[in-house]
Amino acid sequence: MMNKLKVLILNRTTRKRTIFFVLSDILLISLACYLGFLLRFDGQIPERYIPTMIWYMIITTPTLIILFYFEKLYAIAWSFISIKELIKLTRAIIIAFLAIGANFFIMRNLEPFQSFPRSVLLISAFSALILTGALRFSKRIYLHGFMRSIPLESTKVLIFGAGEAGEQIVRYIMGSAYGNYSPIGLIDDNPMKLGINIHGVKVLGTSQDIPMLIKKYAADELIIAIPSAPRHVIKNATIAARSAGLQKIKILPTTKQFLDEEITLNHIRDISIEDLLGREPIKINTEAINEFLTNKTVLITGAAGSIGSQLCREILKFNPKKLIALDQNETALFHLERELKGKHLHSEKKFILANICSKNKIHNIFNSNKPEIVFHAAAYKHVSMMENHPDEAIRNNVFGTLTLGREALKQGVKKFILISTDKAINPNSVMGASKRVGEIITVWLNQQNSTEFCAVRFGNVLDSQGNVVGIFENQIRKGGPVEVTHPEMKRYFMVTSEACLLVMQAAAIGEAGKVFVLDMGEPVKIVDLAREMIILSGLEPDSDIPIVFTGIRHGEKLFEQILTADETPTKHDKIFISKLEDVNGEKLQGHLLDLQKSLESDDKEALIQTLRKLVPNLNNK
Repeated sequence: MMNKLKVLILNRTTRKRTIFFVLSDILLISLACYLGFLLRFDGQIPERYIPTMIWYMIITTPTLIILFYFEKLYAIAWSFISIKELIKLTRAIIIAFLAIGANFFIMRNLEPFQSFPRSVLLISAFSALILTGALRFSKRIYLHGFMRSIPLESTKVLIFGAGEAGEQIVRYIMGSAYGNYSPIGLIDDNPMKLGINIHGVKVLGTSQDIPMLIKKYAADELIIAIPSAPRHVIKNATIAARSAGLQKIKILPTTKQFLDEEITLNHIRDISIEDLLGREPIKINTEAINEFLTNKTVLITGAAGSIGSQLCREILKFNPKKLIALDQNETALFHLERELKGKHLHSEKKFILANICSKNKIHNIFNSNKPEIVFHAAAYKHVSMMENHPDEAIRNNVFGTLTLGREALKQGVKKFILISTDKAINPNSVMGASKRVGEIITVWLNQQNSTEFCAVRFGNVLDSQGNVVGIFENQIRKGGPVEVTHPEMKRYFMVTSEACLLVMQAAAIGEAGKVFVLDMGEPVKIVDLAREMIILSGLEPDSDIPIVFTGIRHGEKLFEQILTADETPTKHDKIFISKLEDVNGEKLQGHLLDLQKSLESDDKEALIQTLRKLVPNLNNK
């Protein structure tokens, strides 16, 4: 109800603003036409030109109003009008007066337009530009020139980045009459920008000057406004700010949405561990993904999980015909449906509660929805949990994958993508081995008919459910200690959005029967991750929050491999292909049958033994 009320109020405000601008433009354009004649005849318009002037107003005014509408000049944010709107305004006026001049030339023999003074067109066009432009810039001029003073309670901010993003933030802050932010200066490492003013805010120095500038101007906050900044730049700026005692550090996240929309303070968020320890920004071939997904019916299993839900969000940006989100977690699927239901209305969305091991239900889902692309992200992933419940790891990760894959074959699915893990390389756990078998199954199924099967393998996702980041956050919130298994424990990390984009990129590459491996960048020590998270919380490691080492758990490794010497590159520099040995279908089916018998008899020892036959290098003990 509250959302509907907000939309209603917003619509009323928009209508009022549009009516105001249209009525104002009618008056101003008419005035511009009158000024054209008045100035042409030095303040004394001959009586014989009065009818001509009236017809001129009647034709010119609606013509300009219509062009202003198509240029979206009635959908502007009055406080934040920019050079883009001025260009649109100029373009509309030039087109309008050229068209009117051409029409008057054609109608030059008709009585009202005989001997029409051509200079009137030029004078009127210039007058219309000045008058309508002044109206649109009036509020911004008022806010900047008369209302802008630094409130006593305002937050004094330094902005790191004097590029397009930094300019937009300054413009937004300066255009906010009641904002509580006051930009005291800009910082940029480009020496050509030092000393210049952007909307009255000066570029004061480089990133090396951050500590000095914070102290000199008593800054309350630092905003890092460089969406494409490398991680080391972000980290160095953060360290510099902290060295000056500044804890409030915010950032613009790396996202392609800024290419298409104005940046506002709503985009700025607190700096997070993902910004400091994540990988470098990746380049994505959106054209290939767009061709792969647009107007397709896409099924995502495990859709309510961390990877699955982000896949839903990212895939919807590419306008699929239909998105089918399948998960067995009722609560998580409920929240996902609430989140996505009112978004991306061009795509049909369906949310299905189901278990991937239920053959009959999976058959009915595929048969009724006819998916063309399947992203299989449903899996049990926690190593220690699966060590204690190997039967569930096999049932879900192996036979769930087999059930989906076989149904995809029957229904003629175009492409099937398994989401795998770095733990499938030389597995040391039941979970890793079960995912390895899933990879083997996809390679085997790819040989069956025209459905293309592939797997995409990557490491840990920083912001996923149950990840170490969430565990550390809870431990810090409780006052510690923060528990790390081993001082030399290392892992590869990637943020969910980038992982999903690379998964879609790998799927769009088009090589079937392959296991794709994502380049995860440099591994991170878990103890360094813990220390950084404690510092981000405004506390001191080992002083305010102790770090304790608990020892490696069963099935864990000190270091997870992601790339081996066998990987071959693809046309995308962050995606590789892992060479798997040829799959003996008859042998595989025999082992799968043995696994099924062990599950039915609840013989966990036999289950592990058969798993070792499928994955001979399994180091689980």
